[in-house]
Amino acid sequence: MKKSNAERFITAYNNIDYSLRTIYDFKRSMSFSDVVRRSVVLNSVVRKYEEDLIDYGRLRNAIIHQGNHKYIIAEPHDDIVEKIERLAELISEPPLAVDMVGNKEVITIDAHMSISSAIELIYRTGYSNLPTYDGDRLVGILNGRKLITVLGQKISIGANIQEYITNTTVGEIIGEMGEDYYFILADESLSIDSAMNFFENNRKLLIILITKDGKDTGKPLKIISSADIIDMKKILDVY
Repeated sequence: MKKSNAERFITAYNNIDYSLRTIYDFKRSMSFSDVVRRSVVLNSVVRKYEEDLIDYGRLRNAIIHQGNHKYIIAEPHDDIVEKIERLAELISEPPLAVDMVGNKEVITIDAHMSISSAIELIYRTGYSNLPTYDGDRLVGILNGRKLITVLGQKISIGANIQEYITNTTVGEIIGEMGEDYYFILADESLSIDSAMNFFENNRKLLIILITKDGKDTGKPLKIISSADIIDMKKILDVY
């Protein structure tokens, strides 16, 4: 039998409530509005639709008779039901970043490659983020923006750039890029929402490298850069 709008609304509401409490380990004693407000800093979907979700909590109380949770006393409009169902899906089963965004191909390089060869590779492929491996282990990501900064520093002190890029390996220049956490590793279960949170919570973050298990010995599956944030927002808007 076809569900009523009220039944669909309550199902979606309960899905959101359960998902947020489970994901972020909130106590059962917390009100729905408190759950939403505490999730704002943890979940980009909740952050964007905070006020809507608070309103849905009030609407839920209006729909269900206070003394009998099975006694429905109001029916929400179609557009409200469709929106809360969409939010429930986004929160409980968000799209995976590995399936939706980032470079379709990941080009890796050897840590012993010269900087001049790496620059030529960046020029030929158009890729400015190159995971760098020493054998099977990731040693870092050669990022075009970081590379320009290091080369600019060398020029400023009068270094012979041609000699430098010819005789310096990618592994060596990655060491000069500094450990300011401009990239992180994540496993293939990373959602778009979680990826956005990583970028929003760390303004220095430029790259997320996805491997199957999130380890530095895993095969790279996808690179997501800060430039993909706009695409991720669009995906969440229309998903």
